[in-house]
Amino acid sequence: MSVFTSLGGALRRLNLKRRGVGIATATVIAAAALALGRGLLAGPDTLQSLGPMPALSGAVQWLNSPPLDREALKGKVVLVDFWTYDCINCRRSLPYVNTWAKRYADQGLVVVGVHTPEYDYENKVENVRDQVAKLDIKYPVAIDNRYAIWNAFGNQFWPAHYFVDARGQVRYVHFGEGAYDTQEQVIQQLLAESRGLAP
Repeated sequence: MSVFTSLGGALRRLNLKRRGVGIATATVIAAAALALGRGLLAGPDTLQSLGPMPALSGAVQWLNSPPLDREALKGKVVLVDFWTYDCINCRRSLPYVNTWAKRYADQGLVVVGVHTPEYDYENKVENVRDQVAKLDIKYPVAIDNRYAIWNAFGNQFWPAHYFVDARGQVRYVHFGEGAYDTQEQVIQQLLAESRGLAP
C-alpha cells in the first residue's frame, strides 16, 4: 500500500462525506490532511517515492486525448490534477496547471486532468466539454464520473495534484490551493531527474 493511499484511507476513516460539509468541517479536514501530509510527504528538495502511480482506467470518456495509461506515460513526468469545474478552489488553481502544461510540455511534462464531479450536473460530459473549451484546457482530461480514478488514488480533495516521476513513481502530493512556487519546483526537479535517465 502506498503512502498517499494510506493518507486517503485515514481521511476516509474520519467518516466525512465528499460534499455537504460546512466551512468549519472543511477546515478541520484540510488541517488534518496537512498534518498527515507533513508527516508522510517529503519537501521538494528531498522527494521520495510514495509508491507507483495508480491506474488511470475507468474513465467514462477522455477529452483532448485517447485514453492514457501508465504504459503511454512511461518516461514522462506526469501531473495528475483532480478537479471539477464548479469548484472555486479548482478554478483558482487551474490557471497555474494550464501554464505548467504549456510551459513544460516540450520538456516532457504531461498534465492529466481528472474531472471527478461533485454535483449531478457536473456528470454531463457536454458541460465538462464546454468548460474545458472555455478554460482553454488543451491537455488530456479523463471524465471520472464513476470515481474509478479518484478511488484508485484514494483521493479525497478538489483540487489535488499528484506529481509522478519518469519511472512512474508518485513523488509529491499537494491538496488545495497555494504553494504554486513549490509545485513548480517539484515539476522542474522531476524533469531534471528525467533528463538524467535519458539514454
